[in-house]
Order: sequence, then structure tokens, then C-alpha cells
Amino acid sequence: MKLYAPNYYSGFTCIADRCRHSCCVGWEIDIDADTMEKYGSLSHSYGKNIRNSIEDGHFRLDKRDRCPHLDESGLCKIICEIGDDCLCDICREHPRFYNYNLRGCFVGLGLSCEEACRIILGSDDYTDFKIIDEINEEDDVTDFDAVAETEKLYKILSDRSVDYAHRLSLIASSYSMPTDFTIGSRNEILSSLEYLDEEHKKLFINAPKASFSANKYELFERALAYFIYRHCMCAADEYEFRAALGFSLFCENLLRALSAENEDIFDLARIISEELEYSEDNTESIKTEFMF
Repeated sequence: MKLYAPNYYSGFTCIADRCRHSCCVGWEIDIDADTMEKYGSLSHSYGKNIRNSIEDGHFRLDKRDRCPHLDESGLCKIICEIGDDCLCDICREHPRFYNYNLRGCFVGLGLSCEEACRIILGSDDYTDFKIIDEINEEDDVTDFDAVAETEKLYKILSDRSVDYAHRLSLIASSYSMPTDFTIGSRNEILSSLEYLDEEHKKLFINAPKASFSANKYELFERALAYFIYRHCMCAADEYEFRAALGFSLFCENLLRALSAENEDIFDLARIISEELEYSEDNTESIKTEFMF
């Protein structure tokens, strides 16, 4: 099976101790079975520290919700002491995600990572995919071509000769989706979700009605392209694709609403990603709103 990636994918490198929002803080890190077995037989002097930090299949966070292997400067002790070959799957792969469909496997970068966010919102390369590898996976059995459907949306989205608001309307109408969300309908959905940080819930609920700001169109466009890539490309049928598109439009709408009172769109996009799409329950709850 071919492994595809957007053109901007190759520009990503973890910025480690320069990251302001470390993925090693606040997240419960599950350890895959193969790595767990490796840790059990690790002869390196740091191996005991690793084994003593494991509880119920994951690293036990400290009192500050930090991974026990994150040093005070923001570097991973496992990498510093042993090397990145000893990282578990989650730590090695984050913020990457993989979508399987009729054409192959499409890898991307998650918007919750601040460096990935900088790359994604700073690039117009979202319409182009290139083969970066071959992987030993069985081909997808579905006959629904999620890539072709995504490319149709990207053709509309990337046409900057058309007003951005009209492009959104065309994308939404292609799947009979709402073209906008009232504050009431948006907040009804947002109020039902679980949050990592209650301050983020307050931020979302207090957002005004989404509007359009001429100097930010390209950032909104790239954010929507990302959400479509991440959530629509793995759809097994038109029903799933529609729900995923609804989720994508909802996230874009919330980003536009929040940006009216906060200039840091990059951080807003990161927070939306962290709270809405990095929680499977929240993602599915929002998608359910568009399953009709």
C-alpha cells in the first residue's frame, strides 16, 4: 500500500524544549505491548526508572501532570539517556495520524501540536499529496473514494478568485450542510462535551457569532483544509463523509468566532484541536449532529 503525505509534511520536526505546550504534559501516555516488553528487559541503567514509572499500562504522571521522563528543560530523559529507539508508539508518532482509504494510506500532522499548527496554517500545499513510502498493509475494502470527494472540496476551497464566504457556502451546500451556526446551536453542542481544561469551555461558550475578517481568510481556509483532510479522508461511505465534513465546518466556524476577540489564531486552532478532535468522544458527539 502506498503512503501519501501533504507537501508540507516533510517540514515538520519536533521542537522539543522550545515547545510552549508540551505533549508530555497533561496527557496520559499509553505504552504499546511491544515497547512494554522492551522496557521489561531493558538492561540500560535508566531502565529501572522507566519500569518504576509505569502503572496500568501507561506512564504515571507526576503531581504537575507531567510525564515522569520530562526533565525541567522540556527534554525527554528516555531519548537523552537511551535514544529515541526506546520511545513507545505514541511518543514516537505524535502528532502524526494515518487515514486509510481506497487509494492507500494518508499521513498527516495533528493541529494540537504547536509546531505542526505553525506549518499547517502557514502552507498552501494542502491540495497536493506525494508518495513518501510503501507500507505493508492490506488495501481498504471500501469502494467509496474519499480522496476524490476531498479533492472536489479542495477545488472549491482553494479557488481564491471566489469570495471566501461563498466558497464555504458552496462546500456546505454540496452535502446539504448548514452554511453557518447560530450561537445557540453551536453552544448547545459545545455545552454537552467533556473538556481537558474548563477555561477552554468558557472560551468556546462565550465566543461571538462567527464573522469574516479579510486579513485572516487564508488561515481559515488552511484550517478547514486540515480538518477535512484529517476527518473526511478516512470515511468509508458518503454518510461518514458528510458527518466528517459537518465536524470540519463546525471547527472552522468556531475558529472564526473565537478569532474576533483573539488575534492568536494559531493558538486558538491548537486549543480547538486539543479539545474537540483529540477526544474521540467529543469528535463523535459533534459528528452525530450531522448524521441526517
